Parts: sequence; C-alpha cells; structure tokens
Amino acid sequence: MRRRSLIGAGLSALLVLGGVAVTGLPTASAAPAVPTSASTSQSTSASAPASAALLSAMQKDLGLTKTQAVARLTAEHKATAIEGKAHKAAGAAYAGSWFNPDSGTLTVAVADRDKAASVRATGATVRLVEHSARELDAVKRRIDRLHAPAGVSSWRVDPRTNQVVVDVVAGHQSDNDVRTFLSQSRAAGPVHVVETAEAPRTFAAGTVGGDPWYTGNVRCSIGFSVVGGFVSAGHCGQAGQSVSGWDGSYIGNIQGSTFPGNDWSWVNVGSGWWTVAVVLGWGTVSDQLVHGSAEAPIGASICRSGSTSHWHCGAVQAKNVTVNYSQGAVYSMTQTSVCAEPGDSGGSYISGDQAQGVTSGGSGDCTSGGTTFYQPINPILSHFGLTLLTA
Repeated sequence: MRRRSLIGAGLSALLVLGGVAVTGLPTASAAPAVPTSASTSQSTSASAPASAALLSAMQKDLGLTKTQAVARLTAEHKATAIEGKAHKAAGAAYAGSWFNPDSGTLTVAVADRDKAASVRATGATVRLVEHSARELDAVKRRIDRLHAPAGVSSWRVDPRTNQVVVDVVAGHQSDNDVRTFLSQSRAAGPVHVVETAEAPRTFAAGTVGGDPWYTGNVRCSIGFSVVGGFVSAGHCGQAGQSVSGWDGSYIGNIQGSTFPGNDWSWVNVGSGWWTVAVVLGWGTVSDQLVHGSAEAPIGASICRSGSTSHWHCGAVQAKNVTVNYSQGAVYSMTQTSVCAEPGDSGGSYISGDQAQGVTSGGSGDCTSGGTTFYQPINPILSHFGLTLLTA
C-alpha cells in the first residue's frame, strides 16, 4: 500500500444506501471526516532515554551504535536543560546556541565578554561574538521585507557564523535580480551568502487516483490527474471551494462543478502538489499507470479505486443510464457491478490501463455487494477542455 492509514472513514460524499433500482438512489450527504487519532504513545523504560524504535531509527539514519544513540540522547537532554539557564545568564548578550554531537556539549554565543563567566557557569561552552541574537533577528526581519527572486532559496540567522546566511541556488548568483537582492540584504546587516544545489519545494504528494480529498468536512476520492489538476465527482463540492489533500495541506480550488444533470468536477493543483498519471492499487494490486481513455464495452471487466473501500473490480453492465438521485437526475452514466462505499465518490474507474470514469453513486456496499454508476471520463475532459495526464 502506497498510502498510510486514511483520515476519516465516516460518512461523506458518496451514500450507497438505496435499493438496486435506478430510481430514487441517494447520493451526496456531507458528514464529518473524522481524523484518525494518534493514540499510539509508547512507554519507555527508566533506563532508556527513548523507545526502541527511535533508537533503531537513529542507528540506521545517523550511523550510530545503540550505545552511541543512547549517549547522544542523554547529552542532548542535558544540553536542552543548560540552554535555558545559559540564555538567562547571557541576557541581552545572548547570540544563539548549538549542540555539538561529537563532544556532546552545548556552545552558547555571547556578545558581551562580561557575561561569559556566568554563562560558562551553567555548563555551556562559550564563544564570544560581535552581534547579539536580537541584532541578527532585526537584520533578518529587514531582509524578510524585501522581494526575493526565485534564485534565492532561503535565509536564516546562523549563530555559528554570527551572521544572516542567504542561500542562493547554484548558477544564479550573477542574475541581476539576485544581485540586487543580495546588495539590499548586505545593506541590512551582516550577511553571508552560501550556494545551494537546488531550489526548495514542498513535500506534498502527487494527485493520485483513489486518494482522498477534502472540502470542509466532506471527503471524496480523486478520479484522474489531468494537466493542471484532477477530475472527480460534482456532488463533492461547489466551484470556488478550497480543497485539501490526504495530509490536510492545501491543494487548490474547485474550478468547475455540476450536479445534478451531470456529476463532474475538476480541481486545479498547486502549492507544491503535482499531478501523477497513476491510480492507487492499495496493496491489492500494483499501482496502475494510466495510458489513455479508450472506452471499455459493456461486459468488460472494470476496477475502481477509492479512499474508503480501496480497490474492487466487477463488470460494465450498461451505458447511457439516467440515475434519479433525490437531488435530481444525472444522465449518461455507466452502470457496473463494482461495489463502493461512502467516501469513494469521485474515485477512479479503470479498465486495464485505460481511464473510464469517476464514481458517482449506487447501492449496496463492499460486504454484501452492490451496483454503482460512474460518469464517463471523456465527456468530463471535453466539457472542461482538459487533457488527461498519461504515463
């Protein structure tokens, strides 16, 4: 399974509680999406400063033995206790601090020689510097007010160098806008420029078919990635609504939505998210690459991916079906024997490597079986002028 545990398995956009008959099938009902609580606190023994899992991770990622990991955590705990006392002893002369893992000691930068002895008395190692943390913070605030070009990746107060460090992406120091920014930064105070390999990016996930997305307290599922976003069901939200992803971070906004009549929507993608031509297999099968949208015939096998019931398969039973939901009729739907459950709305229907459509509604569940309907993908793409993202 590519994903972690899902947020909120409660009722959301897709309701599949009606009878098998097409007439009178219920659909979207907004219900809370309840976050999964993290109630997995671990107890640690009195002899160990951390859990066995944390110690194991430190050994793996930091190249330590178990004894070294325990010793480092013990030293860090001591340094944390010292830092508060040292900061208080330094007063306005405090200029930052840092832990040295090799020596297991805390170094405190001090901008006043007269304060050194009292800081040293707390157990800290002292380094005399020119600028206090307060002065450097003021320099950084002045830089924060500048317009930073794309070639500048970040800036920060660095207590080790007693300067504000500005990171510039490799190859961009000679850019006119970067040179202007650096000149203005240096005018603000002590600045040191460092070259970094690449520009920063957020670590949100790509938009993958079957994954959850949220509008307020409603959870639905991603259908398919398109150039610039993804498509899903229209009953999941209205145009203009803000959309968040599986990790709660902002993805974009609903750009278009229709329901009833049709049941389709599309969401633009930004804020560090990107589009991926993949449908989740949820560990039941391998994640599926999307290579096109050739329409499968009646009788063909078809599978569905959704954030509640994950991966299930069945067959295409009928096309051009009018489904009469309580909110109104939806036309030109395709009927299948694939089961679905609340929260699967908008999720992917795929036949082989060909995108078929997005989940609308139906009846039954994935315990007893059911009948479901999807809005075919090609009319969605045509209506919004979108291009399916393919591998």
